[in-house]
Parts: sequence; structure tokens; C-alpha cells
Amino acid sequence: MSPPDTLLAALAARTLEMHAQTRAWVEVNSFTENIAGVNAVGALLRQAFDLPSLATRVVPSERFGEHLVFATAAATRVGARPILLVGHHDTVFPPGHFEGWREEAGRAIGPGVLDMKGGLAIIRAVLATLDAAGALADLPIIVVSVGDEEVGSPDSAPHLRALAKDATCALVFESGRVADAIVTRRRGTGAITAVAEGRAAHAGNNHKDGANAIWALTRFIDRAQRLTDYTRGITVNVGTIRGGTSKNTVPARAECMADLRCESLADGDTLVAVLAAAAAEAAAEVPGTNITLTGGVNRAPLERTAASGALFDEVAACQRAAGLGHAESPLVGGGSDANTIGALGVPCIDGLGPRGMGFHTTTEYVELASFAPKAESLLRFLWARRGA
Repeated sequence: MSPPDTLLAALAARTLEMHAQTRAWVEVNSFTENIAGVNAVGALLRQAFDLPSLATRVVPSERFGEHLVFATAAATRVGARPILLVGHHDTVFPPGHFEGWREEAGRAIGPGVLDMKGGLAIIRAVLATLDAAGALADLPIIVVSVGDEEVGSPDSAPHLRALAKDATCALVFESGRVADAIVTRRRGTGAITAVAEGRAAHAGNNHKDGANAIWALTRFIDRAQRLTDYTRGITVNVGTIRGGTSKNTVPARAECMADLRCESLADGDTLVAVLAAAAAEAAAEVPGTNITLTGGVNRAPLERTAASGALFDEVAACQRAAGLGHAESPLVGGGSDANTIGALGVPCIDGLGPRGMGFHTTTEYVELASFAPKAESLLRFLWARRGA
């Protein structure tokens, strides 16, 4: 059932409000490690989401900025199966690196306009419109915005899982894709740190007494890099390496860090096991050394399921009705909180924020004309879910 024209008109009237709110949030630096900035944006979000039908809960963190939860009374009733709307208010740009908001040729350029403060503005506009019409209180909706997503949500993930476990579905408002393509699949992400330990010795006087940790580690690195398999979507990238103290000392310690990506949870588990075997083999080739691995897959892949496929069809129909593109996105290489939710078996789709390009770069922009139809699509989805 489509929402009444009066409701659609009321939402359309909030278009400039969406732009202004996004601008206000973007103009406050909220780099993940800038905790004061993340919390300052959180305070602005609490003010914006202070709607009669929403209760606010702040989830404090010892390591990052605060996480925010906004919920209707219907979402907290016993047996409720809420709809989860997901976002984050931290960004990737340190203070002074990429700041401010400017408009140019129908675009807004600035840190977080696309990733993903614009998506939060869309959620807020739709809920405010429903609330003003008296139609929000009875909808079981939970909105969550976390303050550590850009570093993998290490603190917020347990809270997100607790909120999502009983959800009927989850919509994630990360950066909108070209032609409004809807994300149903994301690669899993992970990281490992390999530490090689050997035995120091003078390279001239006692070379034979040493056990070269760098040599052992490089043997591991070669094995690790060879595990990349593009046909299966598995990549291993050793991105940092350090070790040793001087050229004339046999190094007693060396370490490297590697990024891991996979398309299925089974492949992720296998990859971690094979890396462990590779570490043991490499150390065995350099007597007197050992290699210890820490880490693994921290975000399971977002895999397409029958249930998430049905959710895609439902949202695609809403986007079509709002005049948007409605195709399914190809596999996305990066992870998001959608990965965490999807791993619970909850139908989840992503990429529902306003359309743009350049996230994680200093050319990040959002198309201002995409806010209104993206908001209309969400309104159509929630309206159709009334009483479901």
C-alpha cells in the first residue's frame, strides 16, 4: 500500500532540512579517534532524533565515541520483531585533513556527506514525517548510529548484535551507489599480525649463533601473499613490515600486518587455518625461530540469502516507485555493519544512503537531488510494513 499523497508531500517539504542537517553534522569533525568530535555529532543527532515517539539511549564506550539508539515503544514490546535502521557518525578524516561543506553543481562536498551523515539525515526526515502524522509510534523501529564503524566497529559490534538478534530485517544507510544500486553482498574483512621471534647475535663475530627473525617472517609473507585467489574473491595483502635493530645484528624480532578479504565465511575460516600452517612452516625453515599470529576475520561476509533477496525485491520496488534506480549492486569489497548483522541470519541490505562517490577521499560528494527520492523510498517501505 502506497503512503497518501499528503504524507509524501510532507516528506518532500523536508528536503532542504535534510541538506541543512547533513551540513551541520559534516561541519563538525568526527574522525573516529577524535572522541570529542564524535560525541559532538552524537549530541546533534540526539537533538535531531528527539521526536515524541522515539526514546533515546546512549551507549558509552571506553575507547571510542558514544553509540546511539533510538527506538519506538512498539520496538521494545515483548515479542517485537523490529525493523533496524543502521548508520554511523564517525568519519575517516583527521582534523585539518579535509574539512567543511561546499556546494557545487548540485553536489555537496565534504567529509561524511556520503559516508554517512547524509544517510542519517534521510532516516531522521522519514521518522519525523511519520511522527508528525501520528504514524510512527506503532511501528517497531530501532535506529542505531555507532561511533566506531570506520575502524571495524570493535566496540559497538556486540551492542549491534544484541539489537539485531530479534529484528525482522535491517536496512543500512551507507553510501548510495551509482544508479542507486542496492548492496546485498559484501566481502568479509579481517586482519592478522604475525610476530617472528629469533635470537640476536653479532653479524660478524657470532653470526652462526643467531636466528634471523626477518628471514623467517619473509618466508611467511611469501606464503601468505600466494594465498590470494581472485577467482574465489580471497585476497591477502601484507601492508606493513618492521624488524631488526641494525644491519650488523641478527634480528631477534620482526612483525608484519596483513589485510584479509573473503566472500564466504567458510573461505575465511579456511584462510586463517592455512595462514597458521604457513607460519609454522616458515619458522621451521629457519631453526631457532617461531612465528605467532593474532587476529583473523573480524567481519564475516555479507552473503546473499533467500530472505535478503526477498528484502532486496521489496526495497527495489520502493525505489522504483520513488523514481530511483533499483538494480542489485555487484559484490562490494569493503565491509560495513551490514556484515555483522547478516552473520546473525537477519535479512540485511545496504547502500541505501544518498547517491554519490568518493567516500574515503578528499573528493567525497553527495548528489543533493538524491536525498528526496531516497527518503521517499524508505517512507514507502515503512508504510507498507505497517501491521506486518
